[in-house]
Amino acid sequence: MKIAVYGASGFTGGLAAAELGRRGLSPVLVGRDAERLRKAAADAGVAGAEVRVAGLDDPRALAAAFDGCDAVLNAAGPFALWGEPVVRAAIAAGCHYLDTAGEQVYIRHVLDTAGPDAERAGVTVVPAMADDGGPGDLIAHLTARELTTVADLLVVDARRPGAASRGTARSMSAVFDAGPLEYVGGTWRPATGGGSWIAVPGEAEQVSLTPFALPGIVTVPRHVPAGRVRSGIRTEVAELFASLTPDVVDSVPEVLDQEARSTNRWLMLVEAVDDAGRRARGWATGPDAYGLTAVIAVEGARRLVAGGAPAGALTPAQAFDAADFLDALAPHGVTWQIA
Repeated sequence: MKIAVYGASGFTGGLAAAELGRRGLSPVLVGRDAERLRKAAADAGVAGAEVRVAGLDDPRALAAAFDGCDAVLNAAGPFALWGEPVVRAAIAAGCHYLDTAGEQVYIRHVLDTAGPDAERAGVTVVPAMADDGGPGDLIAHLTARELTTVADLLVVDARRPGAASRGTARSMSAVFDAGPLEYVGGTWRPATGGGSWIAVPGEAEQVSLTPFALPGIVTVPRHVPAGRVRSGIRTEVAELFASLTPDVVDSVPEVLDQEARSTNRWLMLVEAVDDAGRRARGWATGPDAYGLTAVIAVEGARRLVAGGAPAGALTPAQAFDAADFLDALAPHGVTWQIA
């Protein structure tokens, strides 16, 4: 199984290449600089991996670089700037595609526009396969199934403040500046209303939330018929994102070491309410958001190549069996629950 990794010389891409090697799969590192790619391969423990050079400004060369691969894993953000050419080249090369994007507007664009070309090529496109978008979409699907109808569904990234890479800081700063959407009455619109409070598993006090542009707003309504879908993060985390000026972002480390990563624990929490006020809650949580993003993306790529997902542009929950996928993450410390 040959998986191309675009952005392998970056932090998340390097972790994905390492995870492919750990599983005995064949990573193909694709990017603009052969020397950087060879170094990234060595750093990831896959020194013998194939390296192919192609830039985003040459669609034919990029598609040729993906030729012969079974899938493309794109880890090069910000995706709003650099994602579109990789999606199109993967489809042109006849490759399944997934990425680790967390940018709401970009994810919506891919899901809205890539489907017809992917269907004609017989491939599957799945954006948002990171620690927030992937588990968030999967656990939302499982939570919503507990109710006959869903009047309101809230997706929360309830992780505490922690260390972040420069790429994450840059992307989240852009997401914060763009402002959040919500889904109401069959359409997406700018989020209205202020913050709220929610009970978080394992915490004695309720947590203050601020609306935030999480991937679930554009993925969940595609498989959950809900009157309203909202999303938020801890207010203290939102305040940190609001303070990320360009100078601050540039000062953030590009790479986090294992110790810094091990202190981060992610928690995706979903609360759904029906018309009668009945509630269902679900959550998924695990350690090392960056390491788990690589695991989630590689597991997704492996499943796409193995078959079973229809061709087209799909959300994680449309492409994969939600419970089975989350269960597959258990060896990596992921747990999930529906209450």
